[in-house]
This record gives sequence, C-alpha cells and structure tokens, in this order.
Amino acid sequence: MRLRHIEVFNAVMLTGSVSAAARLINVTQPAVSRILAHAELQLGFALFQRTRGRLVPTREAQILHPHVEQLFAQLGDVQRLAARLRQEERKDELRILTVFALSFEVLPRALRAFRAQYPGVAVTIDALHSPQIVAALVRQEADLGFVFTGVAHPSLAQEHLADGAMLCVAPRGLLAPDVLARGSVQLADLDQLPFVQLAASDPVGTMVDHACREAGARPQVLYTVQTYHAALALAQHGQAVALIDACTAASADRGKVDVLPLLPRIAVPVHSLRLAQGPGSLLADAMARCMREALAQTLAPSVP
Repeated sequence: MRLRHIEVFNAVMLTGSVSAAARLINVTQPAVSRILAHAELQLGFALFQRTRGRLVPTREAQILHPHVEQLFAQLGDVQRLAARLRQEERKDELRILTVFALSFEVLPRALRAFRAQYPGVAVTIDALHSPQIVAALVRQEADLGFVFTGVAHPSLAQEHLADGAMLCVAPRGLLAPDVLARGSVQLADLDQLPFVQLAASDPVGTMVDHACREAGARPQVLYTVQTYHAALALAQHGQAVALIDACTAASADRGKVDVLPLLPRIAVPVHSLRLAQGPGSLLADAMARCMREALAQTLAPSVP
C-alpha cells in the first residue's frame, strides 16, 4: 500500500463512509473511491463491503487497521520532532518534564529561583509518569526531566540531585498512641490498617510493596492510585494510611494527618535526565541547579 492508500483507508475506517472520509482529508468523494479501489486492487482483497449504504470493514481491514494506527502515531512523532528541530536555535525556551510528585512543592520553588535569573525564558512544563518522561526525552520532545530512582537508558545522562525518603501519612487519630509517642512508623504498625497503595507500575511503589512483604505487614488495601498526591488526598479525607515521598508530604495538611518517618527507611533518590549526546544547555544546567536547591529546602525538615 502506498501512503495515499493508507491515508484514505484510515479515513474511511474512522468515518465509516466515503463522503465523510473525503471531508476529513479534504479531497473529493470520487478521489476517495478511486484511491480505495486502487488499494484493493494492489492488495488483492477487499477492504470494505457496502451494507445499507455504509462501508463495513472486512476481516482483513480490521486486522490491518491497528498497524495503520501505529504508523500514523509514528508519523505524528516525526512531525513533532521536525517542529522541535525547527525551534532548536531558540535560546529563550525551556521544556521540562517531571513526575507528578515534584510538580506541587519542589518545581515551583525551583522555577521561582530560575525565573529570577532568566526572566524572559518561556518555560513549558508537563507532569508525566517516569516511563513517559524517558520516552519523550529520547524523542527530543523536552530539554530536561526530573524523576524518582535511577533510569538506565543509553541515550540519556542522569544526574543525582537529592535523596528523599518515604514517609507515613495517616488520618489524625488512626495511628496508635504508642506509635505517635515513638515518633516513627514501622511497617509492622500498618498491619490491618486501611491502606492506599501505589500502582505496581510505580517503581517506588514496587519497593514499598516488597518492603511490606519482607516485614510481614499486611495492611488492608482499600485503594490503588497512580500518584502520591492522590494517596495524600485520600489520607487527608480520613480514608486510609498512605506511604508517600517526602516531597509530596511537604504539602500535607498537618491539621488533618499525622506525618511520621517510616522505618526501615526507604530511600527515594531524585535525578535529572537529559540527552547524553545533545549539545549543552545553559538553561537546563541552571534549572537543574535550581531544582537541587529547591529539593534541599523541601527535604531538610523531613528526611530522618
């Protein structure tokens, strides 16, 4: 199939008719019918059958279409990369990716310091999960990324910025008085308590789950969430105990929750990521320094 065949085929699959497909890709209806017929001739099998005035995909078309969708997604990546390359010479723009947990307290502090040094720079921020950050950086869709834990990728260079730790956040009145008096929470203290856990796709959540199994702690899992701030929100609304990183815990409402160190300590290192072979960026260097300082300010009172 030629690219034009694929474009028309995809348009008909999306719209269900020749007329709607023609409007979608801005060509005439006869052109769509002609290109579609030529594609079927080359392929040697029908892509659609006409039923009650509509084009119904054949079995072959249904098998083919997911691969066509992947191709269009890749074409979109190429177009975005080309747009980035056109803007490569811009010196007044910084594109940042960050995990959600760093976007509430730490990143705003870092940006305040960065803005004082570079008031004219346009900053674009996107909060994503770590695998998405890695993929976007490799596609050159951003200049700098901030993640928890180390990331091994041949195209990326990482810099260690700080070491945080997991903390226990519990609705006021839920932890036992002797635990509060001790001033720290052990994993065994969570046994049978209502609990909100991080999804298995989260690398730190996986470490917490492993540590709970090692300690023999069996909290009552009521909720599974994708972000630490979702876990914090549930704790602040009295729903369950949460184990969250210290950066997220910095925004906790201490009138609603108790925040205590977790023992044994589960470290949460913070790293910056950027392309290993890309040209050096003064803006990215400055932002990484501001992030390091903001992390030190945020973590100072909370890391045991």
